[in-house]
Amino acid sequence: MDGPLCIRSQDRTKVTPSVDLKTASSLHRLRLVSAPEAVSFLLLLVCSVLKRTTDFNAVPVMGAIHGVLFILYVLFWLDAWNRTKWSFGSAALYFLLSVVPLGGFYAERKLKREAENAVIASRARAAAAEGAVKA
Repeated sequence: MDGPLCIRSQDRTKVTPSVDLKTASSLHRLRLVSAPEAVSFLLLLVCSVLKRTTDFNAVPVMGAIHGVLFILYVLFWLDAWNRTKWSFGSAALYFLLSVVPLGGFYAERKLKREAENAVIASRARAAAAEGAVKA
């Protein structure tokens, strides 16, 4: 994995994630919308079943809500893909997770782990830089 999200360490064998503020923000936005988008998708499926089995018809309302959340997810996904320089496979996985029931929950967890790893790497780099300054 090479690109703006990565820096190579001195021994050239390890790759450490590096995330700037705008990239972190785009990942955070994608993470924030992924779970609500997944919930709205599940609710839309439930409303679709209820529409066909009862007189209850909330599909127009849930369809609109889900549509807005899905569009936000796609826009935030495009922004995150542009900023993170994900491989095509990673970007396709995150998009696929938006159209699979419960996929948004998995995407949210995966994005959370990615962000936590980036924070840990950033703190380690800052501590190493501070140690180099003191020496």
